[in-house]
Amino acid sequence: MVDLEALKALPPIDLGALSRPHGITLAGGKVYFTAEGAKVLGRYDPSTRKIDLVIGTGQDRTHMVIVSSDLKRLFTSNVSSATVCIIEQTIGAQRGGPPPGLPPPSGASGRGPAGPVPAGRGPNRSPISDWAVAVVPVGRGAEGFDLSPDGKELWVANARDGSVSIVDTAAKKVAQTLSVPFRSANRLKFTPDGKYVLISDLGGTDLFVLDAATHKEIKRIDVAGGAAGIQMSPDGSRAFVAVGSQNGVAVVDLRTLAVTARIATGPGPDGLAWAVLQ
Repeated sequence: MVDLEALKALPPIDLGALSRPHGITLAGGKVYFTAEGAKVLGRYDPSTRKIDLVIGTGQDRTHMVIVSSDLKRLFTSNVSSATVCIIEQTIGAQRGGPPPGLPPPSGASGRGPAGPVPAGRGPNRSPISDWAVAVVPVGRGAEGFDLSPDGKELWVANARDGSVSIVDTAAKKVAQTLSVPFRSANRLKFTPDGKYVLISDLGGTDLFVLDAATHKEIKRIDVAGGAAGIQMSPDGSRAFVAVGSQNGVAVVDLRTLAVTARIATGPGPDGLAWAVLQ
């Protein structure tokens, strides 16, 4: 963790056995992350300083994570398994009862000697929350991915296949596979308005721009080196693309689809995030 006002590092968070953390995102005041070594998605609560959720994917290199706006769906890309996981919150009735061979307790019908059984005390208990994990095969090297603004499609860049899988999130299956001639895709991001999809290419020098509606490539923007992380400005006017070989960030105007500026950084920039200081 970094204190952005004091500009200093804070003590790191000990994840215990959840080794090799990678993907990270903030949602609902909590920190969601992946742990490749443990093949899980986890959640950290800064207010309690505890990990309050761990969900196993059973997939190799569970790498990136996305959280839906309603916090009820989680998505991971699993690089070495060539899959994505769609993890949905479910609500079910919690049921209990006596051990086999024993009679039901007094009040099992819903009423005890003194009246109704309190919620959660009888055989029909309060509803409980759980998570259902669906594994969707995509392409080799599935890594960079993003959820469409309407939540209906998950686009996945398959780095080793030169393709993009478009997953129907309701059906939980690939609806279409696009051929995109990148050498080694790293990140894929929708523009905030949902009009374009940007794909960075670590193995080349171009940023690929696809039309989200027609699924067609419309432009390649030369960023002068292998590109990695992509971050959009909140107003949707610009995209910031980390270019490691140039030790800087290319600024792309999303109206003209051209590089308009460059920001010098330290060596090998990669992940980017937008911070608003008060």
